[in-house]
Amino acid sequence: MYTVADLKKGLKLTLDGAPYLVIAFEFSKPGKGQALYRTKMRNMITGVILDRTYRSGETFEPARLEERRMQYLYKEDTHYTFMDNQTFEQVQMDEDAVGDAKNFLIDNLEVDILLFGEKAIGVTLPNFVNLRVVQTDPWVKGDTSGSDSKPATVETGYILRVPPFIEEGEMIVIDTRSGEYSTRVKG
Repeated sequence: MYTVADLKKGLKLTLDGAPYLVIAFEFSKPGKGQALYRTKMRNMITGVILDRTYRSGETFEPARLEERRMQYLYKEDTHYTFMDNQTFEQVQMDEDAVGDAKNFLIDNLEVDILLFGEKAIGVTLPNFVNLRVVQTDPWVKGDTSGSDSKPATVETGYILRVPPFIEEGEMIVIDTRSGEYSTRVKG
């Protein structure tokens, strides 16, 4: 059990049967009366932001979350399917729950899936992924127009800026935290 004194940014707790993440927290002690704890929390399933004020002495249940290593299998309509490598159990997530991770998901990619009970509610990607460039403008030697990058589309459909020497068919490393080009795949 958490008390309001345990509240801090990043804390995950259960409220009304749903997991919430504390995204902002403020403590205030008025001249008279009990201390107040103002919080801003995001529902980890729906994304709804909730503003609540609590008095000292109130308690919360910790969120029962589990993170499991899984492998991305495929996308069907708006659902993404992942498989647990130990149990071979498959879970599906809708496009909203996958979020921006969809830009970097390729077949057989190992990811961490956040589960609340048996429901998959989040995807944590590796920090870097290797993706093939499927479309980009050719580089013209001697082009001194001052542009130090150009748009490129990778195999997942994601568009990012890459250096002018990157060509179609090349494998590049992308930082999944920022969505930016990191380097070319060597070899």
